Formats: sequence, C-alpha cells, structure tokens
Amino acid sequence: MSLVYEVKIDAFEGPLDLLLHLINQYEIDIYDIPVAEITEQYMTYIHTMQQLELNVASEYLVMAATLLAIKSQLLLPNQTIEAEDEEYEEDPRDELMRRLIEYRKYKEAADQLKERELEANRIYTRPPMEFAEVPSSRPTVQGDVSIYDMIAAMNKIMERKKWNQPMETKIQRTEIPIRQRMEEVLTQVKQHSRGISFNQLFPYPSRSHIVVTFMAILELMKGREIYCTQEQHFDELMIYNMR
Repeated sequence: MSLVYEVKIDAFEGPLDLLLHLINQYEIDIYDIPVAEITEQYMTYIHTMQQLELNVASEYLVMAATLLAIKSQLLLPNQTIEAEDEEYEEDPRDELMRRLIEYRKYKEAADQLKERELEANRIYTRPPMEFAEVPSSRPTVQGDVSIYDMIAAMNKIMERKKWNQPMETKIQRTEIPIRQRMEEVLTQVKQHSRGISFNQLFPYPSRSHIVVTFMAILELMKGREIYCTQEQHFDELMIYNMR
C-alpha cells in the first residue's frame, strides 16, 4: 500500500512575505498593485507548493481568498463614498497596500538588526589559523536565493518537462529515502566544480522523485553542504558545493 506523507519546512515567513517577494521580483508599484496579475502569480506559487506536497498554512489560503475578493470588487462599478465636504472613490486595494507597507517596514528593520548582529559576531579574537587557498573560479559566499525562488524554479521544471507518462498522484515514502537522495545530489554537485543547474537535478518523470529531490536540496542547504545562487530575477538557479 502506498504511504502518503506531508512535508513541513520552516522556510516560509507568511503570505505577506510571498506578496512582497512578487512585488520586488516583478518590480510592481506597491501603491498601485495590479491585482489580477499578482493574484495569478500568487496562485501559481500556491499550486506549485501543493504539487510538492508542502504544508501550505491556512494563512496562505486566506490571503488567496482575499486577493480573489479584491479582484472581484475591482470588476464592479466604482463605489463613491460621501464625506462631509468631499467625495472619494474607495479602492479595495487600500487595506492590502497598508498591510504590505507596514510589513515591509518591519522586515527592513529586522534585516538591519540581523546585519548588526552579524557584524558584532565578527568581532572576536582567536589564535592564528591556516586556511587552504580557495580557487577563484568558484564563488565562496552563500547564495541569497529564497524558498520562493526555488518554488518558482520547480514550477518551471514541471511545466517545461513534457513527460509521456502521467505523474504519480501519491508520494511513496519507501521509493527513495531522502538521506539516500541527499548523498546522490551532493555527489552530483561535487562533480561540477563550477556549479550545476537546478534543472539537471530532476531527470526523472516521477512526482515522488521530484519531491524527494527538492527536499534533499533543502536539507543540504540547511546543513550548509550546498548553496544556491541566481544572477538576476528569472535566471536559472545554480547549485554549488560549500566545501
């Protein structure tokens, strides 16, 4: 009998974080959000997360419903609200815009505090140590690719590969252990000193293999065995060995 399991990861910060990611990625004006476009992109991410059997928190689904409601309201005739001395048209996007601006303000403040913490942690004394020379042909810093960039890459992989056989509808725990797939991915990455494309790590037309490979990559990144980079938005992701 097939066993179904649910993947839970702590890399997601919430629906506002995903919306802010989309706004930055597509260079959208936060004061004039194209609701139809951002709703379509948001739903694509949610659908991909569900295909990967990731644990989609209810707050993401609530935001999806909110976006669809705003989209529906924008299709209706403009609603004019009368004030004491003036009239103005209510914009259904206003509340969402205020929440995003507030979230961005706190997120930027948190990033600044994190930078200060990192700078403070670099100030310490220790005995001299010898470091092996690092080849200049390979980046030595960890990439700043977010979980949302990786989900977007997964969506491209699923759409790009035109497999003849249907993908499985259930995940079989016994088909391939994540630890085994981690070792295989790490070996493959180590064989490419100049990096390997994210797409090359998904050669088989099996949903179970895709999900396990994706989780193996996340676990290797979490363990600082590999890291992922992207030159510009929408460019192909590249995987490198950390050691």
